[in-house]
Amino acid sequence: MAIAPIEEAKLSYILFEWVEFLVRWLHVVAGIAWIGSSFYFIALDLSLLNRKSIPKEAHGEAWQVHGGGFYQIVKYLVAPEKLPSQLTWFKWEAYATWISGFLLLILVYYISADLYMIEIEKFDISNLEAISISLIGIILGWVLYNYICKKTVNKNNIMLSIFILLVFTFFSWLYFQVFSHRGAYMQIGSMLGTIMVANVLMIIIPGQKKVVQSLLKNKKPDSIHGITAKQRSLHNNYLTLPVIFIMISNHYPTIYATDYSWIIISLIIIVGALIRQFFNIKHSGKKPPYFLWVPVFMIILVSVYLSDIGKPNLTSKDESSNLIIMKIPKDLLLASEEIIVSKCSMCHAKEPLWENMQHSPKLVNLENVNDLIKNIEGVYSQAVISYAMPPGNVTVLENSERKTLNDLYKIVKKL
Repeated sequence: MAIAPIEEAKLSYILFEWVEFLVRWLHVVAGIAWIGSSFYFIALDLSLLNRKSIPKEAHGEAWQVHGGGFYQIVKYLVAPEKLPSQLTWFKWEAYATWISGFLLLILVYYISADLYMIEIEKFDISNLEAISISLIGIILGWVLYNYICKKTVNKNNIMLSIFILLVFTFFSWLYFQVFSHRGAYMQIGSMLGTIMVANVLMIIIPGQKKVVQSLLKNKKPDSIHGITAKQRSLHNNYLTLPVIFIMISNHYPTIYATDYSWIIISLIIIVGALIRQFFNIKHSGKKPPYFLWVPVFMIILVSVYLSDIGKPNLTSKDESSNLIIMKIPKDLLLASEEIIVSKCSMCHAKEPLWENMQHSPKLVNLENVNDLIKNIEGVYSQAVISYAMPPGNVTVLENSERKTLNDLYKIVKKL
């Protein structure tokens, strides 16, 4: 029996939702495994003690208890004289995280680049051009970072970190000039995530393999591989929290969809580094530097302030628009309804007009004033105190129109 077109469309939508969800699930699980092992080994490395009882080639030893058993762990800076028959390589967690993340980038952003990446008020570009600009940035970010690291290996890591931060602050600003707020935010997250996995794929694992090959040939391994691997592992450790922050921020439009979101990214990179520094020192057995929490909270407060002052300017007036503040509630309702019908309902409708969209996003319909009142909280967070909606401001929602919706929200909240 033939499937009705509407039922077929629903089936396609359900299948696509499941595919996206399963990829996202894999991404989260793989990320937990990768981040967990990264945090564990940094903490382990910092807790090692140089005891007399360990082999002369060893760097340090740690005793741990877990699951009712005791573990004796010995670390060699290069490798022991004789390799064991079995080695466990920690790499697949990183690879699975990046592959699933890139698939999500395709499924969510690249397929719907015109909705989630392009903002025609900034640059009226095609989907292919937006995707190309994104891919170039991901590759270029790694190339620049890798070049800087190779030129400064085994040198001042603080200066290196500051320089890298400035480079990515520039990238953040640049992509916010080209892409929508959401697209730019996720672009920087993708660039940083790519750097982390490329460190594993192209630096850490190849270096470890060269060490193993040298030992198998009874040659002394080059210590530069261990030095470089430690540098990149440390970078990954400090980048982890900011990348997680960026990846979950798309659920919070007041964070990513403001005028100063590109600065907030850099501030969060600093916050993440300070938090990791606190725990790294604590795990080393030294006195925890509790004073570090002072700048952490101060920077977060600055980020909150930037988020607030970067929201749409609702006091601005657009003399060319008839949609301004209405004193009579009935007029306000009519004005608000006209706004959502002309600027929102092309997507948020039972039968969306947007190409290739079978259902309204999140099944939120905004076709009349009753729909608007029902979803007023979401409209307020997505379109009044942030630029999250419309995506890339594709329907050109004016600040005066956002103010009208804000006036309606205030009245509804008083009822």
